[in-house]
Parts: sequence; C-alpha cells; structure tokens
Amino acid sequence: EEDEAALEELLAPSPLAPGPGAQRVAVVHPAVKWGPQKSPLTTAELQIAEAVALVDTLQNWTILDKIIIPTKNPNKKFVFGKGNFQVLTEKIKKLPHVTAVFLNVERISSLTKKELEGAWGVPVFDRYTVVLHIFRCNARTKEAKLQVALAEIPLLRSNLKNEVSQRDQQRGGSRYIMGSGETFLETQNRVLKERELKIRNALEKLRRKRALLRTQRRKCEFPMVSVMGYTNCGKTTLIKALTGEAGLQPRDQLFATLDITAHAGYLPSHMPVIYVDTIGFLTDLPHNLVESFSATLEEVAYSDLIVHVRDITHPETILQKATVLSVLRNLNLPSHLLDSMVEVHNKVDLIERYKPAEENALAVSALHGHGLEELKQEIERKILTATGKKILTVNINLEGPQLSWLYKEATVQEVEVMPEDGTARVKVIIGSSAFGRYKSLFPNSEISMS
Repeated sequence: EEDEAALEELLAPSPLAPGPGAQRVAVVHPAVKWGPQKSPLTTAELQIAEAVALVDTLQNWTILDKIIIPTKNPNKKFVFGKGNFQVLTEKIKKLPHVTAVFLNVERISSLTKKELEGAWGVPVFDRYTVVLHIFRCNARTKEAKLQVALAEIPLLRSNLKNEVSQRDQQRGGSRYIMGSGETFLETQNRVLKERELKIRNALEKLRRKRALLRTQRRKCEFPMVSVMGYTNCGKTTLIKALTGEAGLQPRDQLFATLDITAHAGYLPSHMPVIYVDTIGFLTDLPHNLVESFSATLEEVAYSDLIVHVRDITHPETILQKATVLSVLRNLNLPSHLLDSMVEVHNKVDLIERYKPAEENALAVSALHGHGLEELKQEIERKILTATGKKILTVNINLEGPQLSWLYKEATVQEVEVMPEDGTARVKVIIGSSAFGRYKSLFPNSEISMS
C-alpha cells in the first residue's frame, strides 16, 4: 500500500501541463535557408505540416495561423534576425485571442523562452513541450505515465533556473533559506533529484516484472516480432490485419500507441507468433525524451525479428526511414536484428501500380489486406532462421506417447494416419531444445526434414 501511495504521488498532475482548457495557437516554423542545419530531405512546408499534425492531435487546441519565417541560425536568443522578429511579433499581436505560440524547434532555452514570452505576451511551446503533452494525454498505463514524468524532469530543471534568476533580480540580498544553509536552487534541485530517483526505481520494478513475463514467453518458445515505424505509419492497423484481433482499434493520429502491447497471431505453417506494437518515432525528438521511453523500447532487443513499417505515400518517407533507423541504431540492438529486418511499404492502395524501389521491401495495404500472405511467408522464413526452429516430418507409433508429447512440446501441423500398421506421419514445427529432448526420449523415431 505504501508503494501504491508513493506511486500515486509520482503520477500526480504535472505543474507543466498546459491544462485542460482550449488553446488558440499560432504555429511558427523557423525555416533555415542554408547551412549545416538545413535538412536536404524535407521542406519548410512539410515541416510545418508535421507541426500542425501534432497540434491537431490535442483536444481543444485550434490553429489560428501557420507562419514560416526564414532564419540563418535558429539557436540564437531571439531565434530570428531583428527585422523578421519584428514582422513576426506584429503578426502574432494581430491574431484574435491567441493564447500560445508553438515554435517548431526541438528545444528552446529557458532564456529564449522568457524573452519570446515577454515579447509576445503568451506562453511559447517547443516540440519537446508539445510532444510531451501529447504523451501525457495518451499515457494509459502506470509505466507510460512514469516515463512521461521522467521526461518532464529536464523541463522542471530549466524552469527552476528561470525562477531563481527572477527571484534574484526581484529580491537581491541573501539567497539562503532561513536556517537551512541551502539556497533555494539547491533545495529545489535536491527535491528534483529525489523525484527522478523515485521514478527510475518505480520504472525498474516494472521493468523486472516485464522481464519475468518475457522469461515465461521464452519458455513457451513463442517467437516475438517487433513492429516499428514512424508515428502514424499504420503499425497497429498492420498488426490487426496480421492477427485478426477484433479488439485492436487503430487511431489515425500521432503517438496513438505509447505502451508496448503484445498480440498473438499465426504464420502460414500455423506457428504461433507474438507481434509487439511499439511507440512511433518522430524527427527532432529530444534525446532525453527518447531516453525516458527506452525502457519500453528495450523489449525490441529481445525480439526475434523487427518489421519496419513505412507510410510510402508520405512525402517525407525517406526522412522518416532515416529517423527510425537512426533511433534503432542508438538502441544498441544486436546486429543480427538490424540485418534481418523486414521493410514493409504500407498504404500502397493509394498509389497506382506501386513497385518498391528497395530490393527486399514488401508492398502491402494493411487496410485492404493486399500483400499480407507474402509478408507472413517472409516473417516465417526469417523466424525459422532466427530461432533455429525446424519443420520436420516424424513417423510415430500411435500406441506410444509420441503424438501427445509433440502436441505439448511442438506445433503439430498435419497428422497423416496409416491405419493398416498403426502409425502416423506427423508434420511439426519444433524448437532446437525440444528437438534435442525428442531425440533422446524417442531414439528410434524416423525423422525427415520438410
């Protein structure tokens, strides 16, 4: 009960949340025209479209205006040059009842935030804040909520510095809290450190619980397939199509899936397999936002295969692929997982006569079922290689215990009975450890590879 109470305290409403009320937002994109910060794989129009899609994900948030303003260096104090900043400020001031500005950059410093809010008279959010708020709204389980709370810590630290500098300007004099020998900053930093430690400990407990479930799955020898991709590429729709699970309700929005969820399906040989749905990726996601969700993503390292789903209709599909591969490489996954990855080009029903340019990619429409059989066959082929499972035909005596043993320890596909001599030919999928046990228990059994 103490643990539960401590957990509830950590999951209390965040002081950083913009609140449940409506927001009327101006979306501002600083367009880098040249230099190392300009991405060759996208345009300012596509970047602001993604920013708009993020805002559209949030209930009661409406967009008053979308503004693209050029800049040479988005990292400077006011983000834009003097003239452009003045033009932008006038535009924002003219907007009716504007309540916030979403500046489409990865992260702004507390100093820049303070200056911009002073100039525009409304709160300013960056991608970190907006994505974190989407996570906050979509988090369903304790683990997802704890990961959001962990990702908030850097923002709380940044806000604290701001608060301290304001106090110093207003008050001057002693910065120590009476009788404690600690400054206000030291006290608050200590409180934050303790909070971070508590969250990490709570996440570690949940991680151990998940590891236990994983061990149980391993004992059953169910192969695991992690389905990954850029946010809103159709991962959940694909898993629903592969498993036929009626309860899965894909949502057409960014970051609809924050928690790892597992779904059972069958491959063409009737081999059971577990598909794992994972959090989607996004470009320019700050490192510690990804890091707080790495506990969720660690499940991927234990899978037998990764299926990388791409929305092939998206104008930034190449940039999205690069983003996903970059995150996967940073997760330090075993090299065989990255080498054996299956690439799926989804939503091909929206492109006439689509043919993948990439050699080993498979074209599918998760919504209409196109290409799913080929995909299942490819998954099965790779799973058999990755797990060392074999498809065998064994001759058995029907009076002996072999058939019931095979049903218990392997996946029986076909049983062809020969009534004249009381035997049967049984086609099975069997893991290497179970196969070893079978050979030692029934040394005289006839076995042939299928």
